Amino acid sequence: MAAAAQQQQQQQAPQPPAGGLSLEQAKVVLGEVIKAFSSPENAVRMEEARDNACNDMGKMLQFVLPVATQIQQDVIKSYGFSNDGEGVLKFARIIKTYEGQDPEIAAMSSKLKSMFLPPMTVPPHSTNISAS
Repeated sequence: MAAAAQQQQQQQAPQPPAGGLSLEQAKVVLGEVIKAFSSPENAVRMEEARDNACNDMGKMLQFVLPVATQIQQDVIKSYGFSNDGEGVLKFARIIKTYEGQDPEIAAMSSKLKSMFLPPMTVPPHSTNISAS
């Protein structure tokens, strides 16, 4: 009986992803990444990239995403992530796993995404769609 209770308790406790960060470490790193976007130098870099993109999604991928990736790389490499796009993707996956477990991480993640992703608009739904 005690083993089952212990196993259930372990399943409920947030577990760090394999080779990743604990929930508390993730909060710290995420906070540092957000802070890095706010530095004057990086704010200028992001503004220039946004200006070059002119709200065009293709150009956002071409100009804004590489700058945003570099800013994140500069922070997360000190936490053992590779200094490339794969390191940023791994960090993003870890943060995604914690979003459902911790509302603070979910809010911080949304804030980070809003710093480099344009707001997504949902296209209007049409009720006149035919199945022919």
